[in-house]
Amino acid sequence: MEKIGNIKREKIVFKSRVILSAVIMLSMTLILILRLFNLQVTKHDYYLEEALGNQMQNLPITPIRGDILDRNGKILATNEFSYILTITPEKVTNLNETLIELELSDLISYEDIKKFNKKLSRFKKFQNIPLKFNLSESSVASFLIKNNLPGVEVESYFHRVYPYGASSAHLIGYVSSMNQKEKSNYDKKNYTGTNFVGKTGIEKQYEKLLHGESGVKQIERNVAGRIVDTRIITPSIAGQDIYLNIDIDFQLKAESLLGDSRGVIALINVKDGSILSLVSTPSFDPNWFVNGITVERYNDLSSNEDLPLFDRSIKGLYPPGSTIKPMIALAGLELNNITIKHSTFCPGYYKLNNYSRKFNDWKRSGHGKVNVIEAIAQSCDVFFYDLAFNMGIDQIHDSLSYFQFGKQTGIDLPGELGGILPSREWKKINKDEPWYRGETLITGIGQGFMTASPLQLALATAAIANKGQLLTPQVLMHSQSKNGDLFEEQNLKAKQIPIKDISNWELIIEAMKQTVYGKFGTAKRLNNKLQYSLAGKTGTAQVFGLDPEEEYIAENIEEKLRDHALFTGFAPIEDPQVAIAIIVENAGSGSSKAAPLARELLDEYFIKNPVEANIID
Repeated sequence: MEKIGNIKREKIVFKSRVILSAVIMLSMTLILILRLFNLQVTKHDYYLEEALGNQMQNLPITPIRGDILDRNGKILATNEFSYILTITPEKVTNLNETLIELELSDLISYEDIKKFNKKLSRFKKFQNIPLKFNLSESSVASFLIKNNLPGVEVESYFHRVYPYGASSAHLIGYVSSMNQKEKSNYDKKNYTGTNFVGKTGIEKQYEKLLHGESGVKQIERNVAGRIVDTRIITPSIAGQDIYLNIDIDFQLKAESLLGDSRGVIALINVKDGSILSLVSTPSFDPNWFVNGITVERYNDLSSNEDLPLFDRSIKGLYPPGSTIKPMIALAGLELNNITIKHSTFCPGYYKLNNYSRKFNDWKRSGHGKVNVIEAIAQSCDVFFYDLAFNMGIDQIHDSLSYFQFGKQTGIDLPGELGGILPSREWKKINKDEPWYRGETLITGIGQGFMTASPLQLALATAAIANKGQLLTPQVLMHSQSKNGDLFEEQNLKAKQIPIKDISNWELIIEAMKQTVYGKFGTAKRLNNKLQYSLAGKTGTAQVFGLDPEEEYIAENIEEKLRDHALFTGFAPIEDPQVAIAIIVENAGSGSSKAAPLARELLDEYFIKNPVEANIID
């Protein structure tokens, strides 16, 4: 009976095990069916693409960057066909060994490896990461013959080139490799595959126009990883060519005039504000930056006391010195602080009541009795000390603000600084001090806290020339697509400075004329055989202050502490075409060091753009 009971129990156990096994088998089968359905139906397209990805790959087509040209069509920045060595990490068995092997074959250097390792984290493993740009043809040929390194390829690209080298480098700018921050600033889709972007100057300002639109291509590889077919899905659109108002001949001339000096020359069209020349010296070669400047060379540039990387034309802020006097005098006339009949006696110094300090004139013997025309032509400091005292800092500030001092000009270049137009409020905020009477006096001759860029001075001079039309300086003339479509830039409207009496403006113009043609004019040496009429104003700006009784002797002062030389002017007087501003750092007298440079550049301009001679005796 016991044996029969065991058989029944075994049958029950067996039956339950069969049922359990069946359930498990059915469950596994169901799971398998569901998995197969997911693979073959639900995610069919995804896995098909993944499978094809081993053979097919979509890659971006980097657009050809637009050229930069001057107003006459001379190329300032362009592209040359070259080769780039790339590496795709996911296709490389051992990345370090591959890099070492490439170094041993002289294709790359240790410096290239360091640069690559720094940017490795910015890329995904499946991307073709640039390893070395601008390969020589011999290097490419050697690589193609000997290459047996998976994941390492040579691709063609267009290499940015600046034919004029250091000429106009600050204005044109340069391109260089994108950093992580820039990658997030630009459209990810459009900049996929783009290695270079504009870093400074026009290259940066008009990056989107110059870049163009990326395309997409599909490549097919065989089992060995070799490309066997390429198909364009979306063609790229080349960047637009940028035509500048700049004349490269004027640029080269201006640079030769400045030579090894630290300085700026700005030449603008007084009709529309177009920039004809904008030079900052010393300069640098932008070609050094395109494929990554060496550490040694960059350290040399950045540690150079003359600051070759610094764009003085829009970032250099200087005391305007006597070049500000025409604007101060105009304000005094417009506000009835002085008239044409007003005169001031200049004994060579000026003193305030209950104030011990003497404010010296540049001419220690004095100018005698002078009116406003004579004061500007002879650059009499005492006249303007007295005028500034009578006006007060509030009137000076408000009047000069019309000329855009203390503000950016709005030029289409990145990084412009606005300078300082001091006021009571400005000093309280920045110095936490009250305004003093003596500070008003030195503001009247363009010293003290006031600073301006040479471009601001050129713009203000142009405003005097065209009687109150304050222009917006413009570097870009127009852009053009590669197929010839022209894109005209918007004409920027000029602002009108308020005018109470037009005769006051004519009086200032006459005074600037006498600066060049008057018997005692500070720029009288310029009028020798002039073939066009010229109005101007010389300036000498102190870098540091001397004691009232101390005499300025340049030879006894460290070169970097000597006065700056300035000149502003416009021509021709009867129908102004151009305005110019020049500053030569630590050169001394504006009449002897800056004014002659203006004469030479203006001569060059009027040779190319002749006007009817109006010779003034």
